[in-house]
Amino acid sequence: MPALLYECFSGIAGNMNLGALIDLGVPPDHLRAELSRLGLDAEFELSIASERSNGIAGTLVRVLCEPSDEVRNLSRIKGIIHGAPYSECVKHAATGTFELLAEAEAKVHDTDINNVHFHEVGAVDAIVDIVGSAIAMEYLQPTQVYCGPVELGGGTVESEHGTLPVPAPATLQLLLDKPTTRGNVPFEATTPTGAALLCNYVDRFEPPSSFRTTQIGYGLGEKKSSLPNVVRVSIGELSESLQSAENVEIECNIDDMNPEAYEYLIDQLFKLGAVDVFLTPIIMKKSRPANKLTVLAPSKSEGALVREILRSTTTSGVRMHTVQKQLLNREVQSVITSIGQVRVKTVRLPDGASRWKLEHDDVLSIAKENELSYLEVKRIIEREVNDKMGNDA
Repeated sequence: MPALLYECFSGIAGNMNLGALIDLGVPPDHLRAELSRLGLDAEFELSIASERSNGIAGTLVRVLCEPSDEVRNLSRIKGIIHGAPYSECVKHAATGTFELLAEAEAKVHDTDINNVHFHEVGAVDAIVDIVGSAIAMEYLQPTQVYCGPVELGGGTVESEHGTLPVPAPATLQLLLDKPTTRGNVPFEATTPTGAALLCNYVDRFEPPSSFRTTQIGYGLGEKKSSLPNVVRVSIGELSESLQSAENVEIECNIDDMNPEAYEYLIDQLFKLGAVDVFLTPIIMKKSRPANKLTVLAPSKSEGALVREILRSTTTSGVRMHTVQKQLLNREVQSVITSIGQVRVKTVRLPDGASRWKLEHDDVLSIAKENELSYLEVKRIIEREVNDKMGNDA
């Protein structure tokens, strides 16, 4: 089960995160080509170099921009991202990070998220760091992301609001209830962008109990202290057959909505970060037939999902509670067959055996491209995958 482990002993910034993911194997040419889809090539240049920090070799990313007083708010940033030809996964991840960043600033300044106008969100380097990280994460496709304590730093930082103590208010707001350390380096170790990236991607802010490291990446910063100014990100395998996970479960009962509205609702909820959405037929008071809508999601997606449910259904409220899940380790790999490439999900059972399943969307796409029936394509692919993987279908 491929997973990522962040070790932020010297903090994290947007460019440091991007450097670490490149160091892990994301091809620079792929990243540059994907970033060019933003249509902002005239506004920045991406510098990627192998450097050292206190003797530790890694990747240093610099986003070189011309000085500008332009301020882009959240709405404009989301427009740029949604207007680019990215996958829904990249769009959702990138806009999710910006929303977390804007929500933190809005909380700090006691204003509505739509009224946030500030350089941190609008700066081109933040756009490149955040969209670039979404592109890199899609390339690496980790199934779980872990992070140990995050170093915040010490001293002061200059902002448009004057000199502030480290951590910056937005950084502290983002990392509420997360494990952090302070004062190990005499500078701003974790930036708001770095904190927002962690909050958006990390599933659990604790190291896994068993982690077999297979590859290590170092993303470099340019600050000087007795500690290397790097963030270390490792790819590894979780050796346990079962993993624990925590989700928020959101529920509501609906008895007065046209069933045709559910298709749009379910699609939107998945785009906003839900890991599962289902309807259960129920009988309510006065024997009225109804549906119970249940949504499972990481807690970081809770706000967006609740807003969408209240906007797109006839319910006047939702119920929420935290649930613990036990999950089988899962690995996703691509297999080339005689009629196309398909993703295969493999899970390892507690007794050491494994089973696999074809990705439905890939089978459907191949069937349409070859003008064959879905069942025929599924039989062909299952037979070929079974031969290559050495398992029973």
